[in-house]
Amino acid sequence: MVNIKEIDPSSSPRAPFGIQLRNSRKAKGLLQHQLARKCGVSASYVSFVELAHRPPSEKFATKADEVLETGGTLMLMWWQHKHTALVPGFPEYANHENRAAEVRLFSIDIVSGLLQTHAYAGAWEAANIRRGTATPEQAEERVAFLMTRQQLLARTPTPLLHAVLDESCLRRPVGGAKVMIEQLQHLEQLAASPSVIIQVAPYSLGEERPFSSHVTLLTMPDRKLLGYGETEVRGYLDRDIDTVLPLFRGYDRLQIEALNQAASMEMIRAVRKGYEDGC
Repeated sequence: MVNIKEIDPSSSPRAPFGIQLRNSRKAKGLLQHQLARKCGVSASYVSFVELAHRPPSEKFATKADEVLETGGTLMLMWWQHKHTALVPGFPEYANHENRAAEVRLFSIDIVSGLLQTHAYAGAWEAANIRRGTATPEQAEERVAFLMTRQQLLARTPTPLLHAVLDESCLRRPVGGAKVMIEQLQHLEQLAASPSVIIQVAPYSLGEERPFSSHVTLLTMPDRKLLGYGETEVRGYLDRDIDTVLPLFRGYDRLQIEALNQAASMEMIRAVRKGYEDGC
């Protein structure tokens, strides 16, 4: 009987990747040499990565995701280890987001990251560079990581994504008219997917809108409920059902109070037309 060495996830920054790789490989019924052959590396390379004795390459993380059908999980973990431009606390959330069965978002002023186009995200980060709150390298890393996160929308099984956008998200001209036209068209295209629901919370809701800040809620495959929030300097993943459950109840009310998807698409198209007429 082979003695399989157990790895402590806190023993090394590379350990969580190695543990996830091993678990995903076993779930597919592959031995190390079989995975190695499919990924174009040696069996010893796979072993060293699983034991956290060497870091994985970007190429290997990408190929292993493809072979093991992990929906981008390994690539996300590679980004989190390799890059440090993310808000502290966010990498932990991103790991859960990528595995979630359902993702619920409420945004104010800016379109939620999972719904952003590359140009929209780039315009937002360009402003951070001008303000001196991010370097060009950090901004580039954040946009690249965001594009990697969005791969979850192509995952199998596909998660349910329900986003409620405050009307301010549509009317704040991030990046100028051209960027906004593309962004609003992207929202319309996403809403055509059976796994995506997009609603708009109009200004007319006034004080009836249940949230005054961004809200992110996850339902995991085991039906566990998680919440996530951010300050300007760090993010917080909330696992306490006593504090998370009221957020889900508030979100249920928000879904009822917001415009339905058909009316939301009408508003998005009307706002887009306004940008087009102004060009």
